[in-house]
Amino acid sequence: MDKLILKGIRFHGHHGVPEEERQVGGHYEVDATLHCQLINPGNTDALTDTVDYAKVVSRIIEIGTQQSFQLIEALAEKMASTILEQFAVDAVHLIVKKLRPPIEQPIDYFAVEIFRNA
Repeated sequence: MDKLILKGIRFHGHHGVPEEERQVGGHYEVDATLHCQLINPGNTDALTDTVDYAKVVSRIIEIGTQQSFQLIEALAEKMASTILEQFAVDAVHLIVKKLRPPIEQPIDYFAVEIFRNA
């Protein structure tokens, strides 16, 4: 299966279990792999024959910035289901990272990785 790979989609979102964390917000990063057939757009060289990845990025950022979830598992699930509903892809693989999460121990990020089929 062919893939479109989008790495490092960044936004500031309002997600987290504590209300204070949702109010202040935090930084997130998403990597998305879209599984779809690319032979036709490869032959036609036409944007109308492929998935417009700029629109996918916009939807991911829109969900991440305009909605609020307690868990990044729920955020990832919403992003995956939206991509599958709105774009011509057979499957989506997402890694959603909460950068520098507000916990006592210093870590770079916490992440959720999901794979969903259409």
